Amino acid sequence: MIPAMPASAAAARSRQASSVSSASSVSSAVLRFGRVAAMGTVTALILIAGVWASWGSAQHVLLTKGRERGTVEVTRCADGWCSGPYTPVSAGSQARGRVVLEDSVAVAEGRTYGVVLKPGGDGAVRAGAAGVLFAWVPLGGALLLASVVVAGGLRRTRAAWVMAGAGVALLTAAFLAV
Repeated sequence: MIPAMPASAAAARSRQASSVSSASSVSSAVLRFGRVAAMGTVTALILIAGVWASWGSAQHVLLTKGRERGTVEVTRCADGWCSGPYTPVSAGSQARGRVVLEDSVAVAEGRTYGVVLKPGGDGAVRAGAAGVLFAWVPLGGALLLASVVVAGGLRRTRAAWVMAGAGVALLTAAFLAV
């Protein structure tokens, strides 16, 4: 037979077991909060970086009021840049012998593109739907990268699928528009 334990000893043991389980649930909650805070910060930084990288070109394409708009016939591509003569379309814009576009899959030698000139220089960015989509390509990549962090670090798979779908849709639309 097992000797009976005094009631006070049994109560003390029960309190000790509940305090250990309470301490482990508190530490688990603290770790969970730390993980969510860290992964949320990483996700926010990735998305901010994507918007920042995209906004450099997107601002010129989206906010065209008061900017010079026209067309460029690309005559030469070298060292990551393409150039050609600029023909104005908007009022107040002047013709230029040479403006520069970034050499990418969106620009080919011998073709003519609608452009918006960057203020204070000879730089230009593509205009229209193709220009808007191409400008936001870095955000599409950031959405794809952030979706992995959201799925793995935050354990929010639905939100991750939505982010990944938006990133793929943006990149696909840019690819098809270019």
